[in-house]
Amino acid sequence: MSHGIRSSLAWWCLEEVGLAPREIIALAAAAGYDGIELAEPEWWPAIAEAGLAVAAHRGHDSLEVGLNRRDHHDRIEQELLANIDLATRWGFPTLICFSGNRNGISDEEGLEMTAEGLRRVAHAAERAGVSLAVELLNSRVDHPDYQCDRTRWGVRLLHMIDSPAVSLLYDVYHMQIMEGDIIRTIRDDHRAFSHYHVAGKPGRNEPDSSQELQYGPVYRAIAESGYRGWVGMEFVPTRDPLASFRDARLALEAELGS
Repeated sequence: MSHGIRSSLAWWCLEEVGLAPREIIALAAAAGYDGIELAEPEWWPAIAEAGLAVAAHRGHDSLEVGLNRRDHHDRIEQELLANIDLATRWGFPTLICFSGNRNGISDEEGLEMTAEGLRRVAHAAERAGVSLAVELLNSRVDHPDYQCDRTRWGVRLLHMIDSPAVSLLYDVYHMQIMEGDIIRTIRDDHRAFSHYHVAGKPGRNEPDSSQELQYGPVYRAIAESGYRGWVGMEFVPTRDPLASFRDARLALEAELGS
């Protein structure tokens, strides 16, 4: 794909509509994707055999009990170190990390503890050339009480850690729910983003003209920022999954001049 941008699809979205693992892999290949993300490691050999890359993997468990909990730092450190080793061996660039839910923790306390947890593994990630991408998620619809729910919070976190190995996963669907202003944010903060996810809103379905976001200008803003990485389609299809994911990839490539 031109501009150095590669397309991936999220494994769970196709599990959601009843596809079996080998069907997901076959669909990704048939729909013209470059990679698959968030598949369990047991399926990585089959993904590679299909000519696809592992684009990203979960860095640690869990989304709700995450890095903003000091009492879980030991566990998360061990999980991240093990997954950094996996990423190195399989050659993929990104481990997705989570702040966790607030559970009464203030945003300032959450920043301090999340930064503390990531500092414990940042140098190992730097040495391995792996990005620890903290995902921006909405706390209004899909993930109530999640703490890293605003771009500003995430950018402040990166400044506190000051490591090239720690970044943000910018999920356009989630940030449209929380704050909007998508294109300006991409232009202003793109250096903080090492991975993108997209889906239509509302509904988290196909990113097409039935949704409130026009993805053409969003894709162009990503490309114009100089981004060279993965754009992950993370939506639940409402029609034939193969057609839905193929159309989503083609729309991305059309905007990039592929």
